[in-house]
Amino acid sequence: MNIEIKEQNGTYVVYLSGWLDTNEASKFLEETKPLEANIDKNIIIDCKELEYMCSLALRGLLKLKKESAAKGGSLVLRNVAGEVQKILTLTGFIKLFDII
Repeated sequence: MNIEIKEQNGTYVVYLSGWLDTNEASKFLEETKPLEANIDKNIIIDCKELEYMCSLALRGLLKLKKESAAKGGSLVLRNVAGEVQKILTLTGFIKLFDII
């Protein structure tokens, strides 16, 4: 799994690729910690290259979304498809996120 975070015009874009499984979830949570300092900004999680996401990663995303909303920011998912879309649908998380 690879994570790349870029700031673009005041919006933070997190590019995820590969398998975000249980073994990689702690890396994901650690590498997205710097976003907490900018939680009042807009955050986009780009899932175009993401093949799989485990429940621990989903909880991490939900935590970021709630914190962002509480501070006046936003968190949206982008390019959700394939297995990741199936996982979000089966877990009901698809209703919890704005998807673009």
